[in-house]
Amino acid sequence: MISYYLCSIKSKIKFMKRLLILLVSGLFALNVMAQGDGFGLGVILGEPTGLSGKYWVSEKSAIDGGIAWSMYDQGSLHLHADYLFHAFNLINVSKGQLPLYFGIGARVKLADDVRFGARIPVGLDYLFEDAPLDIFLEIVPILDLVPATAFNMNGAIGIRYWF
Repeated sequence: MISYYLCSIKSKIKFMKRLLILLVSGLFALNVMAQGDGFGLGVILGEPTGLSGKYWVSEKSAIDGGIAWSMYDQGSLHLHADYLFHAFNLINVSKGQLPLYFGIGARVKLADDVRFGARIPVGLDYLFEDAPLDIFLEIVPILDLVPATAFNMNGAIGIRYWF
């Protein structure tokens, strides 16, 4: 039983490494352009760990989502989507931008028991001035509603490339 879980985790780690290499290789093949609008794709590391996407819908709001694996819950699949609001004027930096963001969203966690809940992400997102990248750090309180009401917490760091 333990060897089954170890093999499963090892195969997921190999997959993530290959995906990261493919993503980074693709980034260097593209021209550098300013980010802050459009679509960004990258990785998120923490709980959960996987792929992260973000699409700006206005100057201060975006939709983000993730497809990831929960290492805490025996490798279960985690899907989420959030609507985010960005406050650009709270933290001044000499280069780039560092908005605080917050929002509301939903998640589905596919494990032995499927869980559905509401997310309330809060984070910081550093937008580079001269590179099509952003780096973010977030904490996310979660209120699971199905199969039972329960409070959970996610936290992660991530990086995205903007197309």
